[in-house]
Amino acid sequence: MTTPTKNESNAKTNNAASQAPASKKVKAPQFKTEFLLPKYWLIWIGAFLLYLLSWLPYFLIKKLGKIVTWLLVKLAKKRVKIAKRNIELTFPEWSEEKVDTVFKQNLERTGLALFETAMGWWWPSWRVQKHCKVEGFDKVQEVLDSGRGVFGLAIHNVNLEIGCRTIGYAYKSIGFYRPHNNPLMDYLQYHGRNRSNKYMIHKRNAKGLIQAMNEGELCLYLPDQDYGAKQSIFVPFGGVEQTATTTGTLMFASRTNAVPFLITPQYTENGYTVKFVSAIEYLVDNDPKEALTQLNKDIIELIKEQPESYLWMHKRFKSRPPESPESLY
Repeated sequence: MTTPTKNESNAKTNNAASQAPASKKVKAPQFKTEFLLPKYWLIWIGAFLLYLLSWLPYFLIKKLGKIVTWLLVKLAKKRVKIAKRNIELTFPEWSEEKVDTVFKQNLERTGLALFETAMGWWWPSWRVQKHCKVEGFDKVQEVLDSGRGVFGLAIHNVNLEIGCRTIGYAYKSIGFYRPHNNPLMDYLQYHGRNRSNKYMIHKRNAKGLIQAMNEGELCLYLPDQDYGAKQSIFVPFGGVEQTATTTGTLMFASRTNAVPFLITPQYTENGYTVKFVSAIEYLVDNDPKEALTQLNKDIIELIKEQPESYLWMHKRFKSRPPESPESLY
């Protein structure tokens, strides 16, 4: 097990961050005086309140998460239904009792995610290191030390924000970034997330991510989201035989010399552990359907380790194949 401490390689990446080509980097949003206008006051109040609450002891933060869970049930009924439906579709072999148990636990994890975002953005270093650990990074470090990049395939658990912050203490990573539509929220989001990254690349800049991996960087990507039918192959994901699975994973793996690793951020009794799973070798030089089918199987096995932690409120099965267009929701 690797405790997130600042090692020599991490310091090297910090020193090199400013040397990344500007064309690859998302430009850091600058503070604007217009952010002080009344139309932004509610955001400032909410962010300041969340910042203050993030300083509470961790056990109290977890209790506050239950209050947010109660609000989710009352105010986000459609998303709540989507979460339960996703669990039923993914694990048809589960009993109704088990589905209901995981569903209720997932609501609590999702309620806590609001505070985990604040923790990932604003917790001081000492507190992250107290509650968060990285596991299995020694194999990743061997790859990086050899000069090759690492293609980190992170499953989308609800605690991903604090998970990414944790990874940054083992090694500064590079990831895709989607700017927020609200300029003040984008300012807060960027500077919060940038604490754990060497730099960030716009989500549409695929060439930038390829270049970063070929330069020996650790890059993060989400392979388990529904990015639409045009960019996907329909293969099994749990109990759903035809699930839109992005071909982007195969494209990045085939156009770089990076080594793919699956990553899962998980809960512990007093915090979080980010697990780097052993390197996977089947993404290149195999039939695309077979490769993505195996990838989804591996993702499902990781989800089973903590099924209550997964982002079930995302419409994972929204895109449907032409021969079976009926909505699963």
